Amino acid sequence: MNNYLIVLGWLIFLITPVFAAEPASEQRLDEVAERGSHVMPFDLEKTTHIFSKTDTGGIQQVIAKDQSDSEQISLIRLHLSQIAEEFQQGDYFNPERIHGAAMPGLAELKAAGPGQVKIVYRELPDGAEITYATHIEKLKRAIHHWFDAQLSDHARHAVPGHPHGSGHHHQ
Repeated sequence: MNNYLIVLGWLIFLITPVFAAEPASEQRLDEVAERGSHVMPFDLEKTTHIFSKTDTGGIQQVIAKDQSDSEQISLIRLHLSQIAEEFQQGDYFNPERIHGAAMPGLAELKAAGPGQVKIVYRELPDGAEITYATHIEKLKRAIHHWFDAQLSDHARHAVPGHPHGSGHHHQ
């Protein structure tokens, strides 16, 4: 019986990471989109979130599907510049409002000391991005878990970026 439990435990351990970024249930996707509409001013149907994990954290991009949609691009830039400023101050209230307090990685990011995660906002021709960088292994893992959770919760409107994502791509 003990061997059975050990094997079962290892199987669960080995299988679990495979499903980490699987889309959430349809009901969860609907709930997140609804809550997100009260936080994010841009139209989720007209934009794409891209989450690229890097060796030092990650890059979160939001781009307009139509490069000539200046309204969406302005709204993306407004939102990302505001949340980058909030994150720099350790304020992760908006992601918690959208995804819940139990969102993977969020507690670690909220507990990070000033300057432990460097957060840099940058405009892109068709949107904007936020780069998260740290040399603290626990916080790198937290950023990666946080990105996986966002990919799962925003599955209809988000894609994973290139590994070590320095590039920016379009759908």
